Amino acid sequence: MDTHAALYEQGKKRLEELRSLPPRHSHSLQQTLEEHGITRRDFMKWSAATAAMLALPLPFSNLVAEAAELADRVPLIWLNLAECTGCSESLLRASTPDVSTLIFNYISLEYQEVLMAAAGMQAEENLEHAMETYQGRYLLAVEGAVPTANNGAFLTIGPHATTGVDLIKKAADGAAAIIAVGTCSSFGGVQAAAPNPTGAKGIHEVLDKPVINLGGCPPSEVNITGTLMYYIMFGKLPALDMFNRPKWAYGARVHDNCERRGHFDAGEFVEVFGDHGAKEGYCLYKVGCRGPYTYNNCPTERFNAHTSWPVLAGHGCIGCSEPNFWDEMADFERPLGRKLIHGLDATADTVGSVILGVTAVGIGAHAIGSLFAGTYEGNKHE
Repeated sequence: MDTHAALYEQGKKRLEELRSLPPRHSHSLQQTLEEHGITRRDFMKWSAATAAMLALPLPFSNLVAEAAELADRVPLIWLNLAECTGCSESLLRASTPDVSTLIFNYISLEYQEVLMAAAGMQAEENLEHAMETYQGRYLLAVEGAVPTANNGAFLTIGPHATTGVDLIKKAADGAAAIIAVGTCSSFGGVQAAAPNPTGAKGIHEVLDKPVINLGGCPPSEVNITGTLMYYIMFGKLPALDMFNRPKWAYGARVHDNCERRGHFDAGEFVEVFGDHGAKEGYCLYKVGCRGPYTYNNCPTERFNAHTSWPVLAGHGCIGCSEPNFWDEMADFERPLGRKLIHGLDATADTVGSVILGVTAVGIGAHAIGSLFAGTYEGNKHE
């Protein structure tokens, strides 16, 4: 049996197990979608697109659809630690709810501070009840870094003065799987920027269990929902890269799929924000774009209902899905090549100044850049 066939059978078995559990909502997902004007055809198109996004063959779209319809059988606890709530906003702030947003709402969301009506002791009781009732079965999503300095005193939560360190350890102990949503919970984020007085860390640094990291400030709702769907379908973690990020979402550089890539190859660069090149959509590398050093699917998935993303809007990628981006990628409007890939930005500086012509030299710049990038990426993934 090949790999995909074995995975398909595993998914079928997992969904049969979920189907045996009692539903948590009185309305079916189909009824919920219809109430928002989303047809069955739209839902199946979303299922096929999600399967493709997860790098699964088309037949898996049936599993995606079944998993979405059974999503209310999977308890989800979502903790907010040291963060700005931007990751929750990325998923929930849709002007028009789409399938991904509605499915997230359909999941058995047991605790989420941004969404729940409860407060104070009632909220604490809800969290304790969820952790006890679904011990070993719930999916734990965490947003925000964990301050560890002074025994975690910089993040003290709730009526019992629980530190973030104690809370995440207790919640992780009973979790079936753990997802770090955003760069703060994945790698510490802005909170961990030098000199990091609170000792902020990614949650994997304080836990002894596997963690799926969804880098991004914020990550797209597609990456959040896709990861949830993968777990619902198969009950296990997807294939991960060296930073424990799902390969289906973080397997390619931003640079590789950027709509401005052709201008990079042609040696056409924005020299100063607002110049002729900026108006023509030229490559933003020389004004600081970190696309060549950043792994994410922003160019293909985009934000705000797939409308746009920072590079399309006119500013370079700042590398926010990478570890320590705030320190290692700054400052964000200067080329970084001399620090990581020597030669790439220097070559870009000379594009157009050689007798061979802009196009030929542009291709040369890309070839040289790719050579250095290949060396760097090879070291990165070994």
